[in-house]
Amino acid sequence: MKKIFLFASLVLTSFLSTYAQQYGNLTVFSEDGDKFYLILNGEKQNEEPQTNIRVEELNQPYYSARIIFEDKTLAAITKNNLMIVDADAKFMDVTYKIKKDKNKKVKLNYYSMIPVQEDFMPPSGMYVRHFGQPGPQTIVQQPIQVQQGGGRQTTTTTTTTTTSNNNIGASLNVPGMNVNISISDPDINTHATTTTHQSTTTHSGGHQQQQQQPQYTGNCNGWPMNGADFSAAKKTISESSFDDTKLSTAKSIASSNCLTCDQILQICNLFSFEENKLTFAKFAYKYTTDPKNYFKVNNVFNFSSSKEELNEFIQGQ
Repeated sequence: MKKIFLFASLVLTSFLSTYAQQYGNLTVFSEDGDKFYLILNGEKQNEEPQTNIRVEELNQPYYSARIIFEDKTLAAITKNNLMIVDADAKFMDVTYKIKKDKNKKVKLNYYSMIPVQEDFMPPSGMYVRHFGQPGPQTIVQQPIQVQQGGGRQTTTTTTTTTTSNNNIGASLNVPGMNVNISISDPDINTHATTTTHQSTTTHSGGHQQQQQQPQYTGNCNGWPMNGADFSAAKKTISESSFDDTKLSTAKSIASSNCLTCDQILQICNLFSFEENKLTFAKFAYKYTTDPKNYFKVNNVFNFSSSKEELNEFIQGQ
């Protein structure tokens, strides 16, 4: 029995190692929140324009990419030999960002590269696509909080839509481990499955119920960052040596999450220059969950002109 278990473990380890080496993932996000379409090797990855796209299971070391913006005044970006591997030809989780230069021209720049994450959880606002499949896998989380007197009830609905094409599944089961293998067969029809899960957590309180949802603005479609994640985000921003780097990092975090006005205010206080505080305050407005309280952000400014400029910006939204 031990020999069988050892053999199965070796097979499993070999399989996982081979699989990890065969696929990489690509994330492209817009630093300024400009929506875009992503095309890889001539294949369009999203039918609706997005600001943050992740394409998984890429099996080539390099791809030809083209980015077309919803805003027609922005020129399309073409990048050949977009890299998905490191210097040792190992597949990675690679991130590129779209940003504007001093002349307001959009460019696609390398941002980061980390080992492939097996249990990646997409943040709010991220569009996920498996490369080569006819449709996307989209994960949407929409929490609703219900208050009951002195207590509260939280209901979270998660909808997962998965499209599969010509696949046969096979499983290798070993005590404590499971491996699922998918094999393509052209004779099997394509099918799509949509699964919705709803979970409710109730905290003791009275009988009166009042349903509350965050107010969403722009691209924000979820609850704000929790305390632990926000603390880690602030630490990452503050550790940057230059204000411009802090600003680009803060924009990246805001574009992938939702923030309260108080959280935005705290991030603004991490900048040394008033100009960067104002730039981030304008950028983060579309990612706030409580826009009615955005007047609080004015407290970070030393000059009345900055407060007036932010107020005019908000009124124009």
